[in-house]
Amino acid sequence: MFDLRQLRYFVAVAEELSFTRAAQRLHISQPPLSQQIQALEQDLGTRLLDRDKRNVALTEPGRILLEEARQILAKAEETRAHVSDAAAGFSGALRLAYTISVTFHRALPQTLLRFRQNAPKVRMQLHEMYSEPQFAALRAEQIDVGFVRDEPRHPSDAQALRMDVIDYEPLVLAVPCGHRLAEQDSVHFGSLASESFVSQPRELAATLYDRLVQLGAKAGFHPLIGQQAQQINGLLALVAAGIGLALVPASMRAVQLGGVSYVSLEDPDAYLLLAVASRKDNPSPVLAKFLQIVKGVEDAHDL
Repeated sequence: MFDLRQLRYFVAVAEELSFTRAAQRLHISQPPLSQQIQALEQDLGTRLLDRDKRNVALTEPGRILLEEARQILAKAEETRAHVSDAAAGFSGALRLAYTISVTFHRALPQTLLRFRQNAPKVRMQLHEMYSEPQFAALRAEQIDVGFVRDEPRHPSDAQALRMDVIDYEPLVLAVPCGHRLAEQDSVHFGSLASESFVSQPRELAATLYDRLVQLGAKAGFHPLIGQQAQQINGLLALVAAGIGLALVPASMRAVQLGGVSYVSLEDPDAYLLLAVASRKDNPSPVLAKFLQIVKGVEDAHDL
């Protein structure tokens, strides 16, 4: 059966109508070119070219083969490009999850922007998901990668997952604008013992809830949580209404909600992890490309 090399040789001769010019175009000597054309004719059982010492002309079967060969070679190059793109992580699919609080951190939008610029053929599926469900979804191969706010709590997750830390983001205090703390640049957490807080339910956002409790315990009190909201951005509405104070990532300063001020905390433990989680055994070139982009964004902006 003929091969792609023979078809390329035939197309060159058919287009040049000269074995000498075709050999020069292909950067080979003329004898092997003639041998391959003869082998192709023998394989197909028909004469493709009429030639003498001066002229080369296509036969009717040769004209048909030229048209078909061009299509076959074009499809072969297209296939080669698709395979190369897939191997390099430039095509395929990526299922990405992220916690809602990460949408306010520049790491997520900048990584997505750069990844789409570098790998526009990759089909992306985006999912909002809390950190713990992300770990389970990664183990179940339901997602490929996730922006998370905590380390895995279960040893089996920690063993199976790769964690690429992006940031230890400071936590700040969201307070009503009329509150006594609203005009301060920073506060010690110990000065908040008499305050009421608003938070997300622990079953949804254990990381931030536990950090609030830990900071309170370190300061010698248990924070009074007067009201809860399902989403982190919903906490700000409760703060604006004067219902309580909220502990939020510093990137939420970008949310300029009327009636809310942000105050820094003077405590080295007042931070929230931001990391990218993926399965250690995931061989996907698309995932490798995405993690490379994450690292590039981190290095460029010193996140």
